[in-house]
Amino acid sequence: MNGIHDLGGMHGFGPVVAESNEPVFHEDWERRIFAMSMAMRIWRLGNVRTAWEQMPPAEYLATSYYEHWLFALLLQLEQSGLLDEDEVERLREAPETVRIPLMPSSVRNGALRREDARALGPSRGGQLDDPAAPRFAPGQAVLTRNIHPIGHTRLPRYARARRGFIDCDYGVFAFPDSSAVGGGQKPQHVYSVRFDARELWGPTASAADRIYIDLWDDYLDPA
Repeated sequence: MNGIHDLGGMHGFGPVVAESNEPVFHEDWERRIFAMSMAMRIWRLGNVRTAWEQMPPAEYLATSYYEHWLFALLLQLEQSGLLDEDEVERLREAPETVRIPLMPSSVRNGALRREDARALGPSRGGQLDDPAAPRFAPGQAVLTRNIHPIGHTRLPRYARARRGFIDCDYGVFAFPDSSAVGGGQKPQHVYSVRFDARELWGPTASAADRIYIDLWDDYLDPA
C-alpha cells in the first residue's frame, strides 16, 4: 500500500526525538489496549497493520502509536461481529455508555473469556511448519520487485527495485499480503536482506552503512 502509513524514507516530518528513559506505556489505557490486542491476537499475520492502513491519513498522523492500536482493535471487533457498528461508534464517542458483559454466562459466542486469555500460549508470529522450499540462500544476490499493491504489503517503497543480499533465512511464515486479507496463508520463506545504504539512498549516503529488511520470497527475484 502506497499510503501515508508507509513513512520510510519520506522527508518533512521533522527530527526523531528520543525520549530519555522512555517507559513502555505512558498511560494506563495504553497497557490495557495492548493487552487486549495481544489476547485477541488481532496483530497476527499482518492483521493489525492492515487495520492501521484503513485509518484516514490525517487521523493517522495526528494520533499516537497506541491510538493506532485502539483503532485497529475497534475495527477488528466490529468486523468480527463481537460488537455492532452502533456499539463501536459509542465506544469511540462515549465509552462510558457501553457496558460489555463480563460474566461468562453472558459473553457473546466467539468472545475470548478471561480464563481463555490466561491459558493462551506464546504466538509464533505467523511461523509455520510447512515444508516449503527456500528460493534463495544466504549470500545470494537478489532484486526486490517493483510492486505497488492497493492492499497490504511489507515491502516498503524505498526498497523496491533494489539490489540486496540474503543475510539469513528465518524459515517459513504466512505471507501477510495474502493472509491479512483472507487470501490464505501462502507459506514461504522469510529472509533478512542486506542493502547498502547507497543502493537505497543514493551516492550521498554513507558507504559504511547497511540496512537489513525482513522480506518474503514473493518480494524477491534472483539478481
